[in-house]
Amino acid sequence: MEFRVLGSMTVTEGGRSEEVTGRLRRVLLGVLLARANRPVRAALLAGALWGEAPEPGAGRKLHLHIHRLRGMLDEPGRLSSVEAGYRLRVATGETDADRFEALVEEARRLEPKRAIEPLRAALALWRGEPFAGIEVPELADWSLRLAERRLVALEALYEAELACGLHEAVIGELSRLAGEHALRERFHGLLMTALSRAGRRAEALDVYRAAREKLVTELGVEPGAELRELHRRVLEGDLGPAVAGGAVPAQLPADVPWFVGRAAELAELGSSPEGGVAPVLAVVGTAGAGKTALAVRWAHAVRDRFPDGELYVDLRGFGPGEPVSPADALAGFLRALGVERAAIPDELAERAALFRSLADKRRMLVLLDNAHGSGQVRPLLPAGAATRTLITSRDSLGGLVAREGAHRIGLDRLPVPDARRLLRVLLGNRADAEPGAVRTLVGLCARLPSALRVAAELIHGRSTRGVGDLVDELAKGNVLDLLDAHGDQDTAFRTVFSWSYRRLDPVAARVFRLLGRYREADEYEVAATAGMSVSAAGRVLTVLVRAHLVDQTPNGGYRLHELLRAYAAELGEADLDAEASGSLRAFDLVAP
Repeated sequence: MEFRVLGSMTVTEGGRSEEVTGRLRRVLLGVLLARANRPVRAALLAGALWGEAPEPGAGRKLHLHIHRLRGMLDEPGRLSSVEAGYRLRVATGETDADRFEALVEEARRLEPKRAIEPLRAALALWRGEPFAGIEVPELADWSLRLAERRLVALEALYEAELACGLHEAVIGELSRLAGEHALRERFHGLLMTALSRAGRRAEALDVYRAAREKLVTELGVEPGAELRELHRRVLEGDLGPAVAGGAVPAQLPADVPWFVGRAAELAELGSSPEGGVAPVLAVVGTAGAGKTALAVRWAHAVRDRFPDGELYVDLRGFGPGEPVSPADALAGFLRALGVERAAIPDELAERAALFRSLADKRRMLVLLDNAHGSGQVRPLLPAGAATRTLITSRDSLGGLVAREGAHRIGLDRLPVPDARRLLRVLLGNRADAEPGAVRTLVGLCARLPSALRVAAELIHGRSTRGVGDLVDELAKGNVLDLLDAHGDQDTAFRTVFSWSYRRLDPVAARVFRLLGRYREADEYEVAATAGMSVSAAGRVLTVLVRAHLVDQTPNGGYRLHELLRAYAAELGEADLDAEASGSLRAFDLVAP
């Protein structure tokens, strides 16, 4: 059985919690818990229930309430009668107050970085004021003692976090506590320490002046020796570094040497359409379009604007394994910002809050690469206006645009001139010698930078053969087999496309496979082929467009680029049923 008194009173038995209702029952159980395992005189209980002058028949009524309380506890021997009173049996650890004290005592014996976790666990037990809603003199002393122990635990927690370099993270909460407990010098001292170590010495001195004025005005006393000594140290500037652990992360991947084009997109990353700079930027597009390359190129170009460093994580939203969890990504960021591993909270919400606190007022660049969707990145967004977050994803990130106001940039495949220029950068004179073959290769590679790089690697690996030779092979053979970069699964297009395809629901996957037989189709043709209504076909096509698996053409049609069409057709050949085959033959839209 568990008794919870650090807030509204509840009793838990067998995993089922029941709030104690009725004023008399709450008072009776509260007084018995405050004196657990000791005899409590019936006269004291009656006084708590009905005041100093109990009404006639109070003894009989008390016995009735004891009987009802025994029924609620439903455990023989839990509430027993003793001479002139009653005793409630409570084992060690059965009250949240008992567990709170045990955790605080455990933390007291540990070094700061190991003390943080038990202190947080202890304070998490508090749901409000002790014995909330019960105001009787018989509980006043214990309630005040518990409330004081909570404040002492808070002081110990923030002292431990300051020792671990988390000064920026605690400023907000310490400011609140110092305001709520204006005569408690310890909170003011901790706040002064945090502000001074965060490089905000003037604010730390203001805290001292305000605390001193409050003490002199209300109590007629000067601050104590500890706070005065802290004031002297702030004035002399000897309270430690301004940044946690001196950590200035520089995590950007290396810039790519073969980057071409994208001038419009680079300019758009620098400013939103309204002329201001968006705090959250998102580059979205199909697999292989060069989203990461664009993001890294821009990040390197502007990194000098962010003196507090750059954070980077590959979220693996589309890849061979499971996506990186937001909690794991935050753990990496917090360690990069100087947080000791033992000081990182267990809960996702607490990690996100700590990250926002550390990032606040810093000028940092955060690059969240290869995101699975809005839900994965939302906890990773810093709140400070000085920090920029750049996200790349195959997903359209519509939720992030709608809720967080992210500025989305759709990255199309390379324009033909830029695609040819990329091949010239990659192949040099061999591209100049065969301009016609280069034009054809650009089309066969769907103007995707990553496909063009794989093709260039294949040409470099065959010193006696030119661009035209590869074009002939691609035109005659299976383009997906040839563009596999020597078996590297991270660049093999069949595998790369599968990472998007496997996210589709069965209906969308089937429509995608059917589209592999079309050069272009509208929603009416898709509806007829798939055996669904036109409105349903429109909804499925919208899903595929948002997943950047299908392009919508200016005339309202839908089409796959060359490589995706080859992939979809390959999938479709394995399971195309007779009805779909018959429908497809009815339309003269089969790719030549």
